[in-house]
Amino acid sequence: MSEIKDFDALREAMALNSEQPEGPARNARAEQLLAEAEKLSIPLAVIEALGHQLKAYNYSSEKDRMFVPFARLLRMWDERPEDFDEYEVHTLHWVFKWMTTGMLDQPHIPLASIEKWLGEMEHRYRLAGHSERAVRGAEFSVAAHVGDLGRAERAYAVWLAADRDSMADCHACELHSQGWWQAERGADAEALDLWRPVLEGEFTCAHEPHTVLASSLGPLLRLGRTDEARAHHLRGFRLVRPMESMRGAYADHVEFCALTGNEARGLELLAERPAYFTDSGQPRSQMDFLAAVTLLMDRLTGMGMDTQSVPGPAGRAWTARELAAHAREEALSLAARFDLRNGTSYVGDGVRVRMDQAPLVDRLPLGVRAARGIPAPRRAPVAQPAGSAEPQAAAPDDLSALLAEARRMSNALLPDAMEAWAAVSRAAEGVEVPAADRAEIVDHRAMEGGPEGIALFERAAELYAEAGDPGEALAALARAAYARALEGDVDAALTAVSEPYEEVLALYSDESTGVRQAAAVLMGRARILMRQVEETGTDQALAAGENAVRELLALVDGHAGDDVRLASRGAEAQAMLGELATRAGDLAGAAELFTRATEAFVAAGLPWFAVEYEARLAGLAHHLGDIAGAERALRGALEHGGAFLEAAGHAQLNLQLAEILGARDEITEAADHALEAAHWADEAGEGPTLGAWARHLLGGFLLRQGRWAEAAEVLESALPDLGAETHGDGAVVQTLWWLGDCLDELGEHRESAERRLKAAEIARHWPEQQDHATLAHLAAESLGRAGLPAEADQAYERAGDLWHSLGNVHGLVRALRARAWLALRTEAGLDGARQRMTDAVRECARALSEADDLESRQRLGAELAHTHRQFGDLLARSAAEDAEDGAIEAAFEEALAQMTKAIAVFSSLGEEGLHGRTGAELAAGWLEADLSRPAEAAARARGVLIAYKGCEPHEDSGEEEAETVRARRAEAEQMLQLMEQEAG
Repeated sequence: MSEIKDFDALREAMALNSEQPEGPARNARAEQLLAEAEKLSIPLAVIEALGHQLKAYNYSSEKDRMFVPFARLLRMWDERPEDFDEYEVHTLHWVFKWMTTGMLDQPHIPLASIEKWLGEMEHRYRLAGHSERAVRGAEFSVAAHVGDLGRAERAYAVWLAADRDSMADCHACELHSQGWWQAERGADAEALDLWRPVLEGEFTCAHEPHTVLASSLGPLLRLGRTDEARAHHLRGFRLVRPMESMRGAYADHVEFCALTGNEARGLELLAERPAYFTDSGQPRSQMDFLAAVTLLMDRLTGMGMDTQSVPGPAGRAWTARELAAHAREEALSLAARFDLRNGTSYVGDGVRVRMDQAPLVDRLPLGVRAARGIPAPRRAPVAQPAGSAEPQAAAPDDLSALLAEARRMSNALLPDAMEAWAAVSRAAEGVEVPAADRAEIVDHRAMEGGPEGIALFERAAELYAEAGDPGEALAALARAAYARALEGDVDAALTAVSEPYEEVLALYSDESTGVRQAAAVLMGRARILMRQVEETGTDQALAAGENAVRELLALVDGHAGDDVRLASRGAEAQAMLGELATRAGDLAGAAELFTRATEAFVAAGLPWFAVEYEARLAGLAHHLGDIAGAERALRGALEHGGAFLEAAGHAQLNLQLAEILGARDEITEAADHALEAAHWADEAGEGPTLGAWARHLLGGFLLRQGRWAEAAEVLESALPDLGAETHGDGAVVQTLWWLGDCLDELGEHRESAERRLKAAEIARHWPEQQDHATLAHLAAESLGRAGLPAEADQAYERAGDLWHSLGNVHGLVRALRARAWLALRTEAGLDGARQRMTDAVRECARALSEADDLESRQRLGAELAHTHRQFGDLLARSAAEDAEDGAIEAAFEEALAQMTKAIAVFSSLGEEGLHGRTGAELAAGWLEADLSRPAEAAARARGVLIAYKGCEPHEDSGEEEAETVRARRAEAEQMLQLMEQEAG
């Protein structure tokens, strides 16, 4: 590191250090620069270096070190105020606020000292002629911290009433403090109203909207505005993540995770910042962080995750239970120090309230996936929806009550009926029960499946027969036969079901059994034959299956009434016919049959049975081009599945619906369903597969809404799981592409270029090179914006070669123009820039001469005109101000020649080239003025005014069109007035 030789070098070094990330390295460099400044023997150099050191400390975890440089600065001011220039005088008074309120964060500084400094600040501000606004704002901070609410309200009122001057905090910071106070007083809606200008970007600063986004999380959750809270977390955490000094805001995000069922993400946040547990430079933010950690750890412990390994202070391993105790003890110890200093219990009371909060949302999906290796916490079972209640409470020996409840649930075909029968089975162990009851118990145990199912069904049949119910015995045998088919032995199953089938028909015809029993046997046989269709697919199997299903339909037709079981048999039979129609290639007929089946299930009060067939119907409808029908089916499946739908089913259905809505540009709702899909995929353990694809889609939908930060967070979390083998390399490229777009919008241009170049490298191997060329071009743009001209030039050269190979003249010309501008910032210089612009003109002119259709000639003509215009601009701007007059005049003449060519080409385009022509005319006019030709410049201005005479934009032409016309007229009038004054 070179030694600082002069004041300019010192200032340059301080500016460079200010751009470095917050932290000890930047602070250490600030200390070195102060030492170098002292060697210069220039008082102002030392003053500026002390100010730089103070700011570095303030925006870091070492805030407690800023008081020493400030005390030295204040002493220098008191001794020799003439050493301070205007900027440093302003800065000294500005940081007085940091000192006064910063002392509040240090419990070792007595409250009396803080009050003394507050008085000193008021005195010095009055002497300097400043408003009392900043002083009252500082007084409010002191009173609010110690819990003197009356004084805080009075200071708050005077603060807002006082005039804003140069010492007032920026609008963004003031609004954050005002909104924070409203939230503290329970006025969450008012707080959010105050924060709106900051959240919408009207007011910003180095730490805003970072802190407002973090502070808004609790109020939004308490008001039930969960979508906004999710967005603020994703957007806000991205801002605070790299900033060491923002531990308090970081704690708000950890707290948010604990309050919304995102404990796994909360652990991920802790893992990213291990130093936050122990950095002691700002005890108040350390206390806030530890309180949030306690809340998160208590949440995990309460969910049975007390032995879960969690990130904690370095030096040892931690479980959730251990860290909960440690963090609570440390947070309360820090709070006690503040309360002892303040003489109140206000800080400690607030910390206890924060640590003991109850979750505000059971589970708020975020769309991002927590880091691998951190398991999702075990959650308590979700309350069952109405109609699927747990078996009624009964003592283990109250078998009759349990039986009655299990039969009720079975007759209604409720999803939890099997759990009810399991309770009956447990209660019946070792108890003598009638054969009929025992038969039902064994029958339902057999339905749980497994290798024992066949034997249990057969045992149930024996018990039904013993109880004098031959119909149910035959139904049990049919179920045993179907169990054989499920085991893979369809032939044996058909043999086993043939006798029960013949016998039950005979019994039914003799009225010796009911339609329910007969339908059960016929359904068992039909299911077996459907398995045969799946295995063989022969015409014979299809015919046999259809005959069996239609026989079942004929049996139950008109008999269902209020019998849910029979209605279910009929609906399932319609679905079977739909399956057979699908196999026969009659997709339209299959869709109609599946529609009948789903309607029948819903009409019978069994909507959860409709879900499987609605999903099938959605696929068929989509295949048939009936997108509206597919959407209806998917919505129906989600509605009817409700709480009974498995997590994987939720994920798949929401994902399909998101894709349909996205294709129709209903982006907001599409994003909602993609978010749900990502959440349920994670719940199903399919985060790396379905979840990654859902996040890919969600990121794209958020991008299309202009929600760049949220989209970036989601896309970054999708990338580790997206793979060419699972999702296709097209998905990987598209995700990188979208992420690059987001990062570019966020001003993270270097990172954007990295993603775009990575995507381009994958696309390089594709047969079609359009995407490769586009990505290389976009990467070049990002590199240019990142201040890397040499790298940008290389990327543009790569893109240009690709555009040339593709025969895309527009892409090639734009790459050449961009390289020309970059040449002015590289070794290529003006000569290189001129050559590249010349190449661009030549390529464009050649393509224009070869174009054989009007549309191509129009587009290429516009490209050529814009190239001449840019060539002129480049030449004009390249003229150095300190060059000889002759060189400047020559550059302007050459630029004017290019502008004249641009005007000619724009003019040839007619109405389409109007705005381009007038813009070039005005540029040429200013060049004429610089060449001391006011008459020619005035003529060009008049030409623009004539071109727009009577040219009023139409209502449907858009605001941009109208603004262009207004701006061109105004500029022309200004030019004309100036030239006439000069001529006169």
